[in-house]
Amino acid sequence: MAENGEEKLIAVARHIAKTLGHTDTMTDDILQIFSSFDNRLREKLTDDQPTSCASLERTLKSLHRQISRYVSTEHPLWSDSADSSSFLDSLDELIATIREWNPMASDKSVSACLDKAEDLLQQAMFRLEDEFKTLMQRAAESLDLTRYQNGEPAANLNYSSDSEDDSDIPVAHPVTDYDILIDALPAGTVSDIHEIATRMVAAGYGKECSHAYSACRREFLEESLSRLGLQKLSIDEVQKMQWTELEDEIEKWVKAVNVALRILFPSERRLCDRVFFGFNSVSDLSFMEVSRGSTIQLLNFADAVAISSRAPERLFKVLDVYEALRDLMPEFELLFMDQYCVLLRNEALTIWRRLGEAIRGIFMELENLIRRDPAKTPVPGGGLHPITRYVMNYLRAACRSRISLEQVFEESASAVDYRGEVDHRALSSSPLAVQMAWTMELLESNLEAKSKIYKDSALLAVFMMNNERYIVQKVKDSELGLLLGDDWIRKHASKVKQYHVNYQRSSWSKVLGALKIDNNAMSPTGASRSLKEKLKLFNSYFEEICKTQSNWVIFDEQLKEDLRNSVAGILSPAYRNFVGRLQSSHDAGRHAERHVKFSVEDLEARITELFQGNNGSVGGRK
Repeated sequence: MAENGEEKLIAVARHIAKTLGHTDTMTDDILQIFSSFDNRLREKLTDDQPTSCASLERTLKSLHRQISRYVSTEHPLWSDSADSSSFLDSLDELIATIREWNPMASDKSVSACLDKAEDLLQQAMFRLEDEFKTLMQRAAESLDLTRYQNGEPAANLNYSSDSEDDSDIPVAHPVTDYDILIDALPAGTVSDIHEIATRMVAAGYGKECSHAYSACRREFLEESLSRLGLQKLSIDEVQKMQWTELEDEIEKWVKAVNVALRILFPSERRLCDRVFFGFNSVSDLSFMEVSRGSTIQLLNFADAVAISSRAPERLFKVLDVYEALRDLMPEFELLFMDQYCVLLRNEALTIWRRLGEAIRGIFMELENLIRRDPAKTPVPGGGLHPITRYVMNYLRAACRSRISLEQVFEESASAVDYRGEVDHRALSSSPLAVQMAWTMELLESNLEAKSKIYKDSALLAVFMMNNERYIVQKVKDSELGLLLGDDWIRKHASKVKQYHVNYQRSSWSKVLGALKIDNNAMSPTGASRSLKEKLKLFNSYFEEICKTQSNWVIFDEQLKEDLRNSVAGILSPAYRNFVGRLQSSHDAGRHAERHVKFSVEDLEARITELFQGNNGSVGGRK
């Protein structure tokens, strides 16, 4: 009985030592504890230790026969489920054996056996990696990539080619629904490669598995971007592009980046998580390697746009790129949150901000364009100057992206500090409003300088009235009015009225002066002679003004009508009164019709012929 009890105790002790001996020193520590109770325990235990590793050698020989058969076979193992299952079972046993005997690797004989086991494992991993690649490639080639997640047709992801030449890369149809995910591999394939990935990670070959996976999926993403019409362009190549060509590329880029961030990348993220389920770090690494190249391609293009020429005409396309990245930042945050992808997310954020800087730079270039516009040749007839039409239509169009521009200028509110002459109190608190007001103030200053070219003060007033009226109308009829506010509009409308007054004073004061009747004591004959002289002088002034100003330009029909009515309103009563006085005079009354060249109706008719100049020199009102 004692012997049986001792044998049982030794068996239990051996089991404990074997089970807990996970480090090089732990087994010896346990044996030391047991020997402190009875030295015979240590002798028994150490005598039974498999130092000769005979059992390990037997196991490895058996596994070598099984695994070598699969490693050397030429046909794909996963073409036969029995072969693949048997191969994985043998691998599981090999991995478990290595893990079980690793704590005893300090023993030379065990270490030699483990070296052989590692060699066998490496051969198996090479074969497993080949099988992994084969499964992925065949599945990708055979899978119809035009299906939704639920299997329904997805025409908007369909790839087609207008050419019968197989060498042409097909182009994707426009995408209208981004709320979809692509099953890039069949469910059965995903299950198979997950089983392979599990073994490779367990065997310490996680990186190799990740690289094999990434190589296959990276190619799919790159081809998808090509099918969306996106070229692989360096930053230098983008900067050297003609603007019309770059505009087309930007349109393609906006579509491609939306498809990539909302469909392709989320689909790849989900596939990574399925293939490497249970291995988050490997999944994150794989997704980074798959998406990195395509992400950098997309971001490099945006960066090239940000650092390219800041000519004003580029604003709207740069805004397209800015808005696309801004709207996709939540996707960047969600997809690239792990340790491997965080640099890509940060780079996207940096480039987005750089695009904002580019937009502010474009407005600065617009300011420079206004300052540099020369005051050399006057606009015929005092009409609209091209710079007025250009700037106001530009600002009006820009305000269609008001929300984006407010965001851009709020990010750098200090950029408008130098605009101290702008009355901030008359504007909203928006930095964009200050920027717009400043730009128009520069425009007005430029127009005032140009007006000095006109020698005729009346024509100067017409020129400024035309251009100021155009500015006010463009503000009132657009988002600019909401941005600048009613006070700004009233202030500048009053400028139009002042130019109107200036015009009347410059043009018609002399004419009205000729109709002024001298009430000083004078003989009837002298008074009659004076009236006739004044009427002759009036006729001369009036005809000269009508001849000159009939070719002047008032672009706005309402303003033109107001001006004519205003002139008629002050001139007709004075002329009627003057003619009546002439007709009632003692000497001239009998022959008054000889001296009266215009009836009141004729006078008013001639006034309606004012400002009929051709707007064509400045392209009309737009």
